[in-house]
Amino acid sequence: MDVRLATQVLLLQVAVVTLTLGIAGGLLAFMSHERLAAQYEDRSLDMARAIAFAPAVRADVARYDATPLVPSPALTDELASGPLQQLATEIQQRTGVLFVVITNSQGIRLSHPNRDELGKHVSTDPTEALAGHEVVTRESGTLGPSVRAKVPVLAPDSNRVIGEVSIGISTSAVHRQLWTDVRTAAVLVGLALLIGVVGSYLLARRWRGLTMGLQPSEMAELIRSQAAVLHGIDEGVLAVDTAWKTTFINDEASRLLEVGREAGRPAEDIGLTPRVLEVFRAADATPSIATVGDRIVVVSSRPVTRDGRELGTVLVVRDRTDVESLTRELDAVQLMSTVLRAQRHEFANRLHLLNGLLHSGHVDEAAQYVEELLGSGPMGSALPGIEAVRDAFLQAFLAAKAAVAREAGVTLTIGENTWAPGRLALPVDVTSVLGNLLDNAIYAARTGAQADKVVEVELLQDGSTLHITVADTGDGVAPDFVEHVFTEGKSTKPDSGIPGGRGIGMALSRQISRALGGDIRLSSPGNADAKLCGAEFIARLPGVMVEEEAQWVAQN
Repeated sequence: MDVRLATQVLLLQVAVVTLTLGIAGGLLAFMSHERLAAQYEDRSLDMARAIAFAPAVRADVARYDATPLVPSPALTDELASGPLQQLATEIQQRTGVLFVVITNSQGIRLSHPNRDELGKHVSTDPTEALAGHEVVTRESGTLGPSVRAKVPVLAPDSNRVIGEVSIGISTSAVHRQLWTDVRTAAVLVGLALLIGVVGSYLLARRWRGLTMGLQPSEMAELIRSQAAVLHGIDEGVLAVDTAWKTTFINDEASRLLEVGREAGRPAEDIGLTPRVLEVFRAADATPSIATVGDRIVVVSSRPVTRDGRELGTVLVVRDRTDVESLTRELDAVQLMSTVLRAQRHEFANRLHLLNGLLHSGHVDEAAQYVEELLGSGPMGSALPGIEAVRDAFLQAFLAAKAAVAREAGVTLTIGENTWAPGRLALPVDVTSVLGNLLDNAIYAARTGAQADKVVEVELLQDGSTLHITVADTGDGVAPDFVEHVFTEGKSTKPDSGIPGGRGIGMALSRQISRALGGDIRLSSPGNADAKLCGAEFIARLPGVMVEEEAQWVAQN
């Protein structure tokens, strides 16, 4: 049966706490025993010194030093009633020591708690004390094991050793005191163990809460699954914590945003574009379009919270480059379809008129009408100056934009310096840049204060390079907005309601121009003294034209 991780942690912590407290308790007991034994040794030594140095004791011991003592009942009675035995008994009763033994220089007991031991030789070796040295030792004698001190007794009138005083304290007294200390320590150890167990239990509960009840194997599998999903999807995911340091960047986010995958770096330092960083900081789930290098991406960000606690922010990135390219192509096809429908309608009207003239017998008028048609140029060429543009697709595009301008009350004109005899090699890129410039100019002219609402476009081909100039009679670009004309997300137009679609046109046009090796710039924010008093933009698009000037001149 698998034991849950929290239970394992609890049991391990309890075992560690118990072992630690057990070792600490053992060390405490040993140190207490040694401390108590040392205290009793010092106590017995002090008492033995006091007795041995007493003048009366020295005088009484000297009486039994001159003649050898032979054990006998008379000697026992004499010693039992003598002053040394009375002194030893009194001290033993007052201090609670195990024994107070006084001997002469031959080691014969002159006092002893047991009357029968009086006049006999001591059971332990008195040699060292009788040699004039103080001795502290732990020995076992006739009264049992004890902590004892032996101090030599000197003659009253000299430093000659005439006996010894031995005082012993029973080790059972040491053990009793030690047991008292150990019981007190055991209570404290028990409380510490209880606190440790409770703390371990609370920590185990905290662990279960942090891991949401998942076991290590389950967490490892979850991490592997999440990593496989996050690195396998077509969307980029970038996450930061509350301090705005990266915690996760999947492969797709690294590729689309052109950033590294190192975690722990500030979001401002990983190489995000200003537009992406702005959307990231906003933490708004609304998708926004941004350009990164030669890619067009859709980014959205949102805060991450759990149980009301903010954990960070996540940025989701989707590649829209192919979709945007396809959208531009579809827009171009739709525009061409619109122009073709208009031309078909115009062509049908002309055929109806020609058919009516022929049916009514006006052959000469019909012939004259046909000649007029042949000399009027291509259908839809009502835009003056459009004949300077050779490419049929570009002609149709300009004609369609002229129609859009007319619906907005704006007149689109072709500049007198227009000359584009070649054919478009990259029609989608050209119409994307030109369309954005014309749309912005038409909007500026329509909303401007000038009564004469005009937009002028000039197209000049130089080899394979197409130069585009678009000017209008709008109010121009405000001074505080000049630096933001090509900034993503910045626009003077009202919100179109399309998520992320506002403020992308000019940035996209510049991206397309620079990808071709050219550029687009604001040549004039506005000139009140000029005929076209509004803004003027110039774009240079290398490699978008195929030179066919010689063929066109020969045909004309």
